[in-house]
Amino acid sequence: MIKSSVKNIVIPFSICVLIALALYPNSTLNPESYSTEGLELNYNISEDLAMVAQDKPTQQNLFTPHLGKSFEGFKEALAFKESRGDYFTVNTLGYLGKYQFGSETLKLLGIYTPNQFLYNPELQEKAFIANAERNKWVLRKDIKRFEGKQISGVKITESGILAAAHLAGPGNVKKFLRSYGSHNLSDAYGSSVRYYMKKFSGYDTSMITPDKKARVTL
Repeated sequence: MIKSSVKNIVIPFSICVLIALALYPNSTLNPESYSTEGLELNYNISEDLAMVAQDKPTQQNLFTPHLGKSFEGFKEALAFKESRGDYFTVNTLGYLGKYQFGSETLKLLGIYTPNQFLYNPELQEKAFIANAERNKWVLRKDIKRFEGKQISGVKITESGILAAAHLAGPGNVKKFLRSYGSHNLSDAYGSSVRYYMKKFSGYDTSMITPDKKARVTL
């Protein structure tokens, strides 16, 4: 019993001594070896730089990729306008998904099951490409004729034409261009052909190949 008590005292005491020795500063260290004398330690910045840093707003999304005017930028900007990028939304008029397709347009692309379409993001992305290819074929002559011109205060670009065709159909885009802005259809929420022409101007849509018979296949 006594041996056990002694053991219980000695072992913890020994551990404490070892810890103390490990943490005790080494008296042989020479503080002069760690002097900062002669080092350049002036970290002051100029007043101009300080004012710039103070005025610059803090960026919240530091890791958000900058898509710019790329085709991906075009797709995502259009999707955000249509549905805030939500694949699974249906608006009050029954338009579906990230890019807000109507059932009649989906039929033109070979999609006859809207419910399947709504819950299949891959199908939605392919439908967007196919629809753009079809619209580009329908509007190919108008793109060649009007691209670079100013109509109703808007510089006409291929991406603006394709975005407006997504909104209102290629027929209404033709009417807008050929009437030089007089025929400017708006949807039920107030977005017009002209507005889409301007908002989505200048993106790179060169990867879209005109295709009269564009269809979606998985």
